[in-house]
Amino acid sequence: MSEQATSEAPAQRRSFLMLLPLVAFLALAALFWFRLGDTDPSRIPSALIGHPAPQTPLPPLDGLVTDGAPVPGLDPAIFKGKVSVINVWASWCIPCHDEAPLLTELGRDKRLQLIGINYKDSPDNARRFLGRYGNPYGFVGVDGNGRAAIEWGVYGVPETFIVGREGKIVYKLVGPVTPDNIDSELKAEIDKALKSGS
Repeated sequence: MSEQATSEAPAQRRSFLMLLPLVAFLALAALFWFRLGDTDPSRIPSALIGHPAPQTPLPPLDGLVTDGAPVPGLDPAIFKGKVSVINVWASWCIPCHDEAPLLTELGRDKRLQLIGINYKDSPDNARRFLGRYGNPYGFVGVDGNGRAAIEWGVYGVPETFIVGREGKIVYKLVGPVTPDNIDSELKAEIDKALKSGS
């Protein structure tokens, strides 16, 4: 074997070893793209599914009344024994305006309780929002600093959760309630929760 051939072999090996991290990075990037890049963000699983709903009480929205009575805030004790739909919303959230009429329709279903968590909003704007669309919520808790949203695992508003009769989170919808998902997803999951433990 010539001296030149012997010196080329270690040089080729060094070149291959230098390319190895790039090849590994590209393989991982491709894997993440195909597994996560094209998924529907509304289907992001929540680590809280099957766990008790957060036990964080939230104060009521100041000045919000229904039929002359103040609308109560969020007391976690209300989850026990009933199916609850919890919607995290804000007046500054554009998709929240789009989903409001659908939530008003959902609020007419007396088999469940609809609860609003008003996220980082001003009380005046939140009341105006509910005045414009109607208040579908039996309870409205104010999350002024966003701490409760962190405990609920909220990625961004709007998000909607279903809490079963046992007080555990059974479903999470990331993003707005839409005409496309209200029947096929949200109401289907509500029906499952209503049948479970009845």
